[in-house]
Amino acid sequence: MTDDSNQKTHRRALVDRSDRPGGIGRLLVLACCLVGAALAFALLPPQAAEPFIFALLGLLAVVGVFTLFAAAIGLMRFTGRSPRDDLGRGFIDSMAEGLVITDRDSRILYANAAYADLVGADEGKDVRVVERVFSGDQAASEAIYRLSQSIREGRAAVEEVRMPSPLAGPANGTPRWYRIRVRPVNAGKDDGRLLTAWQVADVTHDRAQQETVFQDLQHAIDYLDHAPAGFFSAEPDGRIVYLNATLADWLGIDLTYFKAGALTLGDIVRGDGAALLSVDRENSGEMRPQTIDLDLVKQNGQSLPVRLLHRVPFAGDGAPGATRTIVLNRGPGEETSEALRAAEVRFTRFFNHTPFAIASIDKSGRIGRTNAPFARLFGPIKSDGGSRARLIDVIAESERPALEAALESAAGGRSEIPPVDTTILGHGERSVRFYVTAVDEGANEREIATVYALETTEQRALELQFAQSQKMQAIGQLAGGVAHDFNNVLTAIIGFSDLLLANHRPSDPSFQDIMNIKQNANRAAGLVRQLLAFSRRQTLRPQVLAMGDVLSDLSILLERLLGEKVKLQLVHGRDVWPIKADLNQFEQVVINLAVNARDAMPKGGTLTIRTRNVTPEEVAEFSYKPLPPADYVLIEVADTGTGIPVEVQSKIFEPFFSTKDVGKGTGLGLSTVYGIVKQTGAHIFFDSETDVGTTFRIFVPRHVPLVSAKPEVIAEKAPEIADLTGSASILLVEDEEAVRAFAARALASRGYTVHEAASGIEALEIMRETGGTIDLVVSDVVMPELDGPSLLRELRKERPGLKIIFVSGYAEDAFAKNLPDGETFNFLPKPFSLKQLATAVKETLGQ
Repeated sequence: MTDDSNQKTHRRALVDRSDRPGGIGRLLVLACCLVGAALAFALLPPQAAEPFIFALLGLLAVVGVFTLFAAAIGLMRFTGRSPRDDLGRGFIDSMAEGLVITDRDSRILYANAAYADLVGADEGKDVRVVERVFSGDQAASEAIYRLSQSIREGRAAVEEVRMPSPLAGPANGTPRWYRIRVRPVNAGKDDGRLLTAWQVADVTHDRAQQETVFQDLQHAIDYLDHAPAGFFSAEPDGRIVYLNATLADWLGIDLTYFKAGALTLGDIVRGDGAALLSVDRENSGEMRPQTIDLDLVKQNGQSLPVRLLHRVPFAGDGAPGATRTIVLNRGPGEETSEALRAAEVRFTRFFNHTPFAIASIDKSGRIGRTNAPFARLFGPIKSDGGSRARLIDVIAESERPALEAALESAAGGRSEIPPVDTTILGHGERSVRFYVTAVDEGANEREIATVYALETTEQRALELQFAQSQKMQAIGQLAGGVAHDFNNVLTAIIGFSDLLLANHRPSDPSFQDIMNIKQNANRAAGLVRQLLAFSRRQTLRPQVLAMGDVLSDLSILLERLLGEKVKLQLVHGRDVWPIKADLNQFEQVVINLAVNARDAMPKGGTLTIRTRNVTPEEVAEFSYKPLPPADYVLIEVADTGTGIPVEVQSKIFEPFFSTKDVGKGTGLGLSTVYGIVKQTGAHIFFDSETDVGTTFRIFVPRHVPLVSAKPEVIAEKAPEIADLTGSASILLVEDEEAVRAFAARALASRGYTVHEAASGIEALEIMRETGGTIDLVVSDVVMPELDGPSLLRELRKERPGLKIIFVSGYAEDAFAKNLPDGETFNFLPKPFSLKQLATAVKETLGQ
């Protein structure tokens, strides 16, 4: 048996014409020619044969010398053919697959024994080329044609063909499968022939195994599809890659149109239930099967109560795989105990659909069963060594003692435990309020408490916002009151300084001292204006602005303010909408932010100012609260400076707060910015990171011009009035004696007749005494007994066309709303100089 096997294994090739013919024949022919020539020379006379003999010897000598040189330089070898590669020959002779090698003319040069057995050839003359072997079947012929085409293109190819009967068997035999490979072969270094190698193998057995495996797989899928329980598999990102026919039927999904990944867990799980099936990517190892009760959503929108047996496998590298989830129908009629089933379903729906996040806690403080809102609120909770995570591990470390004390109280059976406010770890500024209750007696001994968690992030944000607004409002009222009183004092100082300057020449020794008094009073007036800006009580003159033009005009001033170390970049958006704001005040906003940015970049950097449009849909992308959705023009002022420390970020808009060194700032810069932005109806926010930079974002409402029949007429600036004298009769109403004294002297020095009144009541008496000779009333707004607007109403009863100028340290808008609709008046803000007062009086009288 062994000898026969070895003999079969070492069978020689049936056809082997691969060796080239040797040169022995040509050598014999040459030898015969030489012998014939020698015999011929021997028959000739010596004298006649001598030339031929010398010629032959000379020829042989030349051939000999040439041969020696050729051998020396390697053009000729005296050794015979290189030995055949017996190892390679033995390998291809004993191949299990049939191998046949043909030349370019389809002549067989080699065919091993396996090929001969496949085609049924007993002798070399019976071996046929592959094209002829498979020519009897049309499908096989087409495959052979494609293989031949590949060889002509110089590339290898493979085909599998089915023959109705074996190649070497009877015509009525069983069908067989053959795999045919073809590839080009180079005959060798010394042989330039291009050959073709064909490999033919009978793969019927492999095909039968594949068919069996496929049939078994089809049966397994059929069994799973029509199992009495539902089944689905989902990737870690929630995409459903498989669901069986039973579950598809329950949900009303047509499997003929189902594609893997087209549905997600959120499409078939109601509410926050999908969060219960999420995978914790930080946990490695096999996750224990979980039992989860929740509701699925049918295609028609109805709910299907189910119980899930859920498991997530993990790969060796810790990456989670697709889930394996069995679905048990908990709908009506699915269980024998209908009342028990209905009660469980009602509890499950209540448990998972309540707005509270609920979890049970065991003796070691670890989280037990949770509902869907808990999974949504806290996400996948990182476990510790395969066991459940502790509740205190999900909150900030500084707040853990309070929650631990509440859990200890629950373990002791206390009934009233105060709620605990905490911050969730890894979720930014999200906060949660925990309500801890002890479990009833007779409950699971391992559970000590039930925890209810309610997210209070928005509530706390509103509380902080309300507290901040209350604080800012109180500070604003204080700042406004202080500013009003300061304006009265500064009006007197500036006014009397003007009176003194009018009586002193520049060469007088005291002239410069008076100028210093006025200049410092004007500086103080600037600080008061900043206080009024913060308290939103300054006077604004809004106009339609194109931010691109405003910033371009302002860039020259900004470059001088920033210096050489800071680079200014202006990035304008396309077709930026117009806004309506006070030009001077808005320029002050940009300048203040730019100066602060410069101070935050002592070593230099880049200040970038960007403008662009923001639609209501884009507003939702920002996390700023409150920022109502609307059309805005966004102005961003971004620097690459040191950033604002976190501990002071909540105070930067407060007046008199500064992060600069003593003497280097008033603390009113950002408070002024805040007040101007708010009074304009805009919103300001900022983002800052230490050692990275700060970005301020101002959202200004888009200005939409009203459609009117008459086009808007742009008023030209009135020329400056040269003559400020007059002869009119003026009633001056002012409760501040110093301001009244200055204004009376100033107007009297310009030729006017001035009647003084310290209150509104006194002003009405003077009006009656003068008998209607008063041409103009200059009145303060805030006065005891009878304020300015009330005085105006009384005066209008007898003098409807009387001209009036209101002077006030507050903004015009602060009292204009208290006047009747359509009322006309002029306004002069405090503090004012002598020239400003005279100009306002002259302009009003001339209207």
